[in-house]
Amino acid sequence: MKRILYILPLALFAAVVAAFFAGLGSDPSKLPSMLIGKPLPEFSLPGVVAGAPGLGSTDLRGRPMLLNVFASWCISCRVEHPLLLQLHAQGVPIDGLDWKDDASAGASYLRENGDPYVKAGNDRSGRIGIDLGVSGVPETFIVDAAGRVRFKQVGPITPDDWKQTIKPLLARLTAGS
Repeated sequence: MKRILYILPLALFAAVVAAFFAGLGSDPSKLPSMLIGKPLPEFSLPGVVAGAPGLGSTDLRGRPMLLNVFASWCISCRVEHPLLLQLHAQGVPIDGLDWKDDASAGASYLRENGDPYVKAGNDRSGRIGIDLGVSGVPETFIVDAAGRVRFKQVGPITPDDWKQTIKPLLARLTAGS
């Protein structure tokens, strides 16, 4: 009986250590999204830039495109931004969702760094981001022509992410629409 009292805590400790090491091997950017294969939640946001049209869920229908969640205060967004500008110049349709940010700050960010978005909406309260399952910025969704989420990228898009994952999926969806 005394032996069990020593073995039980040791076994429990070993299980915790094994779970910890298993977690270290997982990729934190591969967070599952409950929206994959489902339509975007309905929303309508005011524009980021004064006088510009806002962004609504209906704008994300008709053709496959990217929905990029960004914020002026986000350092990683600044790292990703030059690639978004390149994609925009290549004709890749990208809409933006300015998350938990003042519209004036988002507008300044786009004015200073360039605007890669067809449309950009301001989600000051963060409510739409919550509905999308956003855990931080930047995050990018691939949305098909029917307005369903097909993929979610957590963190900045890198050139490798674009070439190996996002571009091929977007091309397949475009060919199929």
